[in-house]
Amino acid sequence: MAVAWEIAVRARAELGEGPTWDPGSRRLIWVDILSARVHTLDPSTGRRAVLPTEQHVGAAKPRAGGGLVVNLRDGVGVYDPDGTFRWLHREVVPGRRGNDAAVAPDGSLWAGSMRYDERPGGGSLVRVRPDGSATTVLPEVTVSNGLGWSPDGGTLYYIDTPTRRVDAFTVAGDGSVGERRVLVDTARLGGFPDGMTVDAEGCLWVAFWDGGAVRRFTPDGALDRTVELPASRTTALAFGGDDLRDLYVSTARVGLGPSAEPVAGSLLVLRGIGQGLPLPAFAG
Repeated sequence: MAVAWEIAVRARAELGEGPTWDPGSRRLIWVDILSARVHTLDPSTGRRAVLPTEQHVGAAKPRAGGGLVVNLRDGVGVYDPDGTFRWLHREVVPGRRGNDAAVAPDGSLWAGSMRYDERPGGGSLVRVRPDGSATTVLPEVTVSNGLGWSPDGGTLYYIDTPTRRVDAFTVAGDGSVGERRVLVDTARLGGFPDGMTVDAEGCLWVAFWDGGAVRRFTPDGALDRTVELPASRTTALAFGGDDLRDLYVSTARVGLGPSAEPVAGSLLVLRGIGQGLPLPAFAG
């Protein structure tokens, strides 16, 4: 359907990813993975800031006490409010990097990874607790991407992009996951499912790489809405603003060539399109 979109940040990000609203600082956080930069935006003033990282950065999320937790090439680390960095969970695997990540209702970080060459089974999904202890939730995934939880926290939604599926797991009280089931098979839709967020109605919004669109699915997996966008490589999305009603969408220009798609690599926004949920900060 036709929906008005705006450019929130005009940029030329190689691989823009992972928008996240930080209610504490009232800023939007997003990353450019291949340029190793964390970006922030204050929508009320337009003020922007950039934090260079030492490694490719797949995701950056706010911490409860201030600062950021980041999913880097060699594992998960944290930045303190004063900018000091330290590793929390280091796991060096040659040829592999961190990708999308999300904070679970219990304050742990679920961090995905993938191989640079996208070799099948070369990535994983790891749950990193605030003390740095880690558990591998899913081994041998290929491109670990979108994550989200139902409003009651009882269901985990997950995307391994080449499968072209959104899968669902029941979540136990201790954070462990149950049997995996297919919620949505997107093979007949354009593009590949990438990043994801869950709205206040429990519906899933998914960005489609090489699909030039974001799509909304009901909790039972039915396609509810499609919003076409002027960037074919939409990567991830998040509700932001003080009322959580604006949907921010990151995009990428990697592989498109220098003259293709003028807005590719920019951060887009769909104002007032839905109602987001407050998301937890990392408890570490």
